[in-house]
Amino acid sequence: MSVYYHKFEVRWSDIDANRHLGNSTYVDYCSQTRMAFLNKNKIGLTQLNRWGVGPVMLHERYSFFKEIYADQTVFVGLEVAALSEDGSIYQFVHKFYLPDGTHCATAEATGVWIDVMLRKTTTPPEDIMEVMNAFKSENVQTISRDFLKTLPFRPDNVDASIFSEGIK
Repeated sequence: MSVYYHKFEVRWSDIDANRHLGNSTYVDYCSQTRMAFLNKNKIGLTQLNRWGVGPVMLHERYSFFKEIYADQTVFVGLEVAALSEDGSIYQFVHKFYLPDGTHCATAEATGVWIDVMLRKTTTPPEDIMEVMNAFKSENVQTISRDFLKTLPFRPDNVDASIFSEGIK
């Protein structure tokens, strides 16, 4: 089991009106950590384009424990918490730490690999599977497509005519 860590220096633009790390910045830091993780493991955009696959996030959720402020350093971890047998579905856990080891937040991100031409879920190349397997958490779960049905939200289409009526 390995954990990947990415270091951030908290910028003024990362802070919200409450003078701590803004919610959208947590999402950005997780996304950047995932891309840095892929790049570090030779799965950058060039390689993904060559394979014709891409990672797509379906669901993210967060828990916050301690505020993070401007000009602080924060480390965001990444480990694979769940993976389908074919690797097409995955879940990362990101933990946010201050340099002294204080755990500030945890994020859980569930995603799939897609064929970028067909826009459909696909099995990733073996090179990706090797990296994903190397970063599995101690308690990694094996998941299936049924796991996706347990995510809390479902599509709920509406009659589009309500948009022409104006906002009430």
